[in-house]
Amino acid sequence: MKKQLLFYLFFISLLSSAQTDSISNNECKIQISLLTCTPGEELYSTFGHSAFRVVDSVTHTDLVFNYGTFDFYDPDFYKKFIRGKLVYFVATDSLPSFLLEYEYYKRGVTEQVLNLSCSERQRMLVALNENAKEENKYYRYDFNYDNCTTRLRDMLEKITRQKLQTRNILPHTGTTFRNLIHEYLNKGGQHWSKLGIDILLGSPLDKKVTNSEAMFLPDYLMMAFDSATFNGKPLVSEKNSLINAFENKKSNTLFTPFILFSILFLVICVVSFLKKEWVNFLNFFDFIFFFLLGLLGSWLVFMWLGTDHAMCKNNFNLLWALPSHLPIAFFLFSKKAWVKKYFSILFYVTGVLIAAWFFLPQQLNIALLPVAGIVLVRSYFKKQEMKL
Repeated sequence: MKKQLLFYLFFISLLSSAQTDSISNNECKIQISLLTCTPGEELYSTFGHSAFRVVDSVTHTDLVFNYGTFDFYDPDFYKKFIRGKLVYFVATDSLPSFLLEYEYYKRGVTEQVLNLSCSERQRMLVALNENAKEENKYYRYDFNYDNCTTRLRDMLEKITRQKLQTRNILPHTGTTFRNLIHEYLNKGGQHWSKLGIDILLGSPLDKKVTNSEAMFLPDYLMMAFDSATFNGKPLVSEKNSLINAFENKKSNTLFTPFILFSILFLVICVVSFLKKEWVNFLNFFDFIFFFLLGLLGSWLVFMWLGTDHAMCKNNFNLLWALPSHLPIAFFLFSKKAWVKKYFSILFYVTGVLIAAWFFLPQQLNIALLPVAGIVLVRSYFKKQEMKL
């Protein structure tokens, strides 16, 4: 009889404890949400944005904690940006003010209410407020590994003391950082921006990403949250559209890098065979062409060795944009043996590069293939001219 009584009392205490926890969670005055904003038309907004929303019914506040803020008016802004030393910081804004900006730029905002315990929500609020303090709010931004989106995932994992477990969110096996970035640039018809990124960023961008690494993009973090579970329950308890997504008009233009460079390649091929009629044009073109390629190559070397941008290292674009083209541009009309030797070596190196174009450890932009073709054609004719 005593055993039955003890069991009964133990069962009642468990039930009472569970009810107390349930009431505590239901009466929690804090709500935490992930806000995911759709891409914009400008390059800096092409990949969307993420932020945390905190509604506190005790203080009657509705705030957005934004980790994607930087000081554009910093006098050393461009210098820091180029060197990879630009710092970002946490900023807070009211929800109405935050939404007003995104509505103005015709960008949608989706909210995912997080199914956290009351204690987790309280710890999250304390951590966000601590991060927003002047002495804590600054951090060194890294687009792929430490940005306004990854910071939110990392904070959630720190607060809940567990890793985010989700279904596979990658579009296909072997997806790389470059694949994910291309997905957005192609969708927005940003062909020239895609070319610039493919030239500037080297082979580290071709690393195969994991599920967790893909969450550097807001859409992929949102997908991860949709399928995540914590303690056997869905992470997202409610999903709302705060601003309906607008349909971005894709830029349809014939003036893509590939088309323009292909036309230039064909023109140079034709006039190279008609040299007598176009000798002055070719001399002028060769100087400008090799000078610009050498200048670009020097810039790529600087971005590799002289900055903190990890993604700019090991750049295979230096195989066609050789820095040595810069000084050689001033010796194009020299009959010296070393100049002829330079163009002979360049011809064979470029030929091998074109043959191996699709097998390199780095995915080179297809629009640059005609540019490499021009290097091949002009190096061939330059070494032929020096035989005369």
